[in-house]
Amino acid sequence: MSGRIPPEFIDELLARTDIVDVIGTRIQIRKAGKDFEARCPFHEERTPSFTVSPSKQFYHCFGCGANGSAIGFLMEYDRLSFREAIDELARRAGLTVPVEGGVAASGPDHAPLHALLARASDAYRELLRVHPAASAAVEYLKGRGLSGEIAARFGLGFAPAVGDPILTRLGVDQAAQQGLLTTGLIVEYEGRRRDRFRGRIIFPIRDRRGRVIGFGGRLLGDGKPKYLNSPETPLFHKGRALYGLFEAQQAQRQPGFMLVVEGYLDVIALAQYGLTNVVATLGTATTPEHLQLLGRIAPEVVFCFDGDRAGRAAAWKALQTALPTVSGHQSIRFLFLPEGEDPDTLIRAEGVEAFRTRLQTAQPLSEFLIDQLSRQVDMASMDGRARLVSLAEPLIQGMPGGIYRDLLNQRLVELAGLSSVARPSPSRPARAGVARPGMPPRPNRPSRIALAIALLLNHPELAERVSEVADDWRRWSNPGVEILVQLLEMISSHPTLSKAALVERWREHHHFSYLQRLSVDPILGDIPLEGIVDEFLGALNRISEDVRKEDRRRPLNQSTTTAWSEDARARLEREAAAARTRRR
Repeated sequence: MSGRIPPEFIDELLARTDIVDVIGTRIQIRKAGKDFEARCPFHEERTPSFTVSPSKQFYHCFGCGANGSAIGFLMEYDRLSFREAIDELARRAGLTVPVEGGVAASGPDHAPLHALLARASDAYRELLRVHPAASAAVEYLKGRGLSGEIAARFGLGFAPAVGDPILTRLGVDQAAQQGLLTTGLIVEYEGRRRDRFRGRIIFPIRDRRGRVIGFGGRLLGDGKPKYLNSPETPLFHKGRALYGLFEAQQAQRQPGFMLVVEGYLDVIALAQYGLTNVVATLGTATTPEHLQLLGRIAPEVVFCFDGDRAGRAAAWKALQTALPTVSGHQSIRFLFLPEGEDPDTLIRAEGVEAFRTRLQTAQPLSEFLIDQLSRQVDMASMDGRARLVSLAEPLIQGMPGGIYRDLLNQRLVELAGLSSVARPSPSRPARAGVARPGMPPRPNRPSRIALAIALLLNHPELAERVSEVADDWRRWSNPGVEILVQLLEMISSHPTLSKAALVERWREHHHFSYLQRLSVDPILGDIPLEGIVDEFLGALNRISEDVRKEDRRRPLNQSTTTAWSEDARARLEREAAAARTRRR
């Protein structure tokens, strides 16, 4: 398929990558026998349950179940896409990523646009230092209590009101100007091109890897709009980006919570006071993509809004966006500031400790939901309480089923003075052994074929022993057989593949998640090293025996949708003749 990274390259990349080195540069790990261990970076724990295997080039957490290759770790820990993780490992290994068909696997190559935005960011920062008109911007920032150090950390810059320095410096030819148009750095109006940002303090907006993807500009003096962002571009999407996210992750890898505010200067001011776990939305309401991203960073999210009507309306929108994802695994709270105040002004007026105290009083989502709805009804009357139920019920039913939703329903029942609230029965968890669509069956204890697959993933050398058992298992009508056959073919063609490389080869297959879980199944820990071969061959032998028993139950002249092999038919005929001889 055009644009696809060849699997052989991924094999080589993983072979050249030391997963211990990749993970060890991000979290503290220590030697534990032949493997390494650490406290899991993906969930909170006091004792290490996270292991890294150099021989298998694979990590696994026995606590939360996280597992995978170095590629998977970068995707989860650094929050990279698959292609970004490949690029990062290739850079470390000094390799160039090839693609089949010559087209980049992730679409167009945006490296030139990233480079252009980086140059623009450097230019804006230089203008803040040297442009004669920048003194007004410097005085404004000082007036907001910002230090030169914090301005440098966030890469603040300046765009003069007169002239077009970005167009002049970077738009050296038509191709360069097209890049400036694509990234929104310049605009075209009535046939003339000019800088987009003019007379503004500039705030670079970075992605999670620290690359500049856009800019925000705060107007100096009167006029509208006070704040201006880059337009939607191939690199910048307001509904997915969060200002200050890169800086927050650099300062604190595992924050206890993330604080979401509304402005650039709020983020920067709080960071100067030591509150580094702060981000801001970019002129848009909170989106599901924002919540998904925040959910992977911290176990709790606190939304901070002004306490006036507009602030509560914005908070209500955030709540409605969050409800379909709320299951209790992540806490969501709402902090309302005194009317007319924002985090920037309040922390300067009250100090950091007073602001931290306010954070502790933030309202849980459940309380904010009921509080807002209660304000719309007369809670002293039966009709008002009934109205509360009717308002709350559709919102609660849109939440994922589980304990959190049940508890919220229970709270609603108590407030309404009812014995119960009619609602759909919570969905029951899937029974053990029932597979999701498109996946092989997965009982509590692996089936024989699943056990064989799990053992082969962890010990590819077992492929050499398959010839020791009859191959009748290959005729078993189970989707796991096809997987096992493909694994054996992979190992035969590439006998040096590690466990990580074997699993990684299935990433684009709909069985990938299943194989990931199977590769770390707890049953593997119960099998002693000396018993692995017997378990593997025994599983295949028992399957072959079952297949032969099924063959015997079928009449020799029965027509089936799957033709028997000549060997199987001849064997059955010999067994039948031997049985007739014994009866004589």
